[in-house]
Amino acid sequence: MAHECFEDTEVADMMNSLFVNVKVDREERPDVDAIYMDAVQAMTGRGGWPMTVFLTPTGEPFYGGTYFPKPSFMQLMDGITQVWRDKQDDVAQNVTALMEALGRTALISPAESYDADALLVTGLKSVASNFDATWGGFGTAPKFPSTFAIDLLLRAYVERKDDITRTMIQTSLDAMAAGGIYDHLGGGFARYSVDTQWLVPHFEKMLYDQALLVRVYTHAWQVFGEDRYAQVVDETITYLLRDLTHSNGGLFSAQDADSLDENGHSHEGAFYTWTQQQVSDVLGADSDAANQWWDISETGNFEGVSIPNRLSLRTQILRPDDIEAMRIRLFESRSRRPMPGLDNKVLTEWNAMMLASLCEAAIAFDRPDWLSAARRNGEFLLNNLRDGHRWLRSWNDNGTPPARHHGLAHDYVQVVDAMTRLAEATGEAQWITAAITTADALIDHFWDPVNGGFFTSPNDGEQLVVRQKDLMDNATPSANSSGALALLRLGALTGNNMYHDHAQQILALLAGVANSAPTAFCNYLLSLHTYHVGITQIVITGDRPDLLAHVRSTWRPTAVIAWGQTYDSPLWQHRAPHLAYVCRDYSCNTPSNTVDDLRTALTTTDSSG
Repeated sequence: MAHECFEDTEVADMMNSLFVNVKVDREERPDVDAIYMDAVQAMTGRGGWPMTVFLTPTGEPFYGGTYFPKPSFMQLMDGITQVWRDKQDDVAQNVTALMEALGRTALISPAESYDADALLVTGLKSVASNFDATWGGFGTAPKFPSTFAIDLLLRAYVERKDDITRTMIQTSLDAMAAGGIYDHLGGGFARYSVDTQWLVPHFEKMLYDQALLVRVYTHAWQVFGEDRYAQVVDETITYLLRDLTHSNGGLFSAQDADSLDENGHSHEGAFYTWTQQQVSDVLGADSDAANQWWDISETGNFEGVSIPNRLSLRTQILRPDDIEAMRIRLFESRSRRPMPGLDNKVLTEWNAMMLASLCEAAIAFDRPDWLSAARRNGEFLLNNLRDGHRWLRSWNDNGTPPARHHGLAHDYVQVVDAMTRLAEATGEAQWITAAITTADALIDHFWDPVNGGFFTSPNDGEQLVVRQKDLMDNATPSANSSGALALLRLGALTGNNMYHDHAQQILALLAGVANSAPTAFCNYLLSLHTYHVGITQIVITGDRPDLLAHVRSTWRPTAVIAWGQTYDSPLWQHRAPHLAYVCRDYSCNTPSNTVDDLRTALTTTDSSG
């Protein structure tokens, strides 16, 4: 629609003569996007992008839709103009009805009581009922990675070790890693698959997808020990650090789906697809083996060209040495093609998500280089996107100023989580301090004192037509589900009951709506599971790398760890040096001096063993 309408002189002239036109970057301003997307869904029964909404001078929506071809769009603008001039009563009725719908999230009250076990069981059953037993994933095309659902299944598997849950997890992870949604030459995942078998992606690569998929494949490797999952993590982080990293440590938002082909025409997927002739031009006599390995056929599997994949042998993505040598040659050749466009804005929320995932992966795989990249990213965020104790949303080194837009609840909750995990990964107290100041500002400026939960926008920020709450998990986790988990973990490390109490109130707020669509609340269910099971607190005093290594040898989703530099917390009080303490609610087992003692203490205290 941008090319067909907004860049068309005739359309642009008409728009400018009739309306005050405002273009919104939905990634920089998801608060604005959410309001008007809700309005379009209320009016039409569906949503999507591109989105066009007609507003009153004070910002209330009264008509909107998604894609309009040029002739329809021009007719629509004429019609809207006539309605605005001649039927103000109709406009006012539309506005009243829509404004009531747009404000509904702020009116939801918390559940007075709820059954956490029942919510978790219902959520797992709902996930299982949507599972595609043939191709993995959940639901039908288009298919999104659904990482929260897989993480929920991983927690269930750790607790009960049943084959059905393992099958759902591994079928999904193996199909995605073997499909065209995964970049087999350069690493990283595309945004989603347009088909059921994960073959044909929407080729755009988003930072938040890399964050969520690195996280879930790391967890799966920790649980199952399959080297193919380690390869996916390694290659995705390699892609991230190579193609999406600013020289100062910030992480760019995305790479476009489109790029120029060999004839200079822009096509979706042109950078990633191959013909047999192109493979032969690079590999010569080795091309047959490469074509067979990556399913590069004469007829192609996408518009006459081939998307590399391993779907015929899904679990066999680990490459022999000769195939790896071919991958490198093909990758180097592909790197000389016109690159997809780079969205070089740095978003606080998405950076913090990736920072948290980098910390988890660096610990799990013992990768100091990844931890160094995580630390650089943390320093970048503190130095460039923090203003005192407050946060900004977006940064671009070409901007004036580079950082802009008040941070939203999404940004704050992800920063709290990322800084907490960076403290756990490095043993450096400065990151806990950053998490605390961010959590305090989050509660001060976003908390709803009436019904609980976080509003999307701050109480001292730009006043939009309504003040909404982000409750449902979508492509990214909701601000409230993430906030609950981040505050639970920070509260367990610091002993500040305020964080725990606010997390409890968020869980109660979401408990009242989660059963309406359980698969849309999977990240909430992860937070609820953490609260319901209880957090294991692990403290390692002094220099005990052997004890630290043992704690890190297992995925412990409901544990926190304090080690290295001390900070103000009951976890650090009255501790003898060079020991490990395993605690619940700051009540600790007998301190452990050996790995065997620590193993016994964890087995009896931590649900992960």
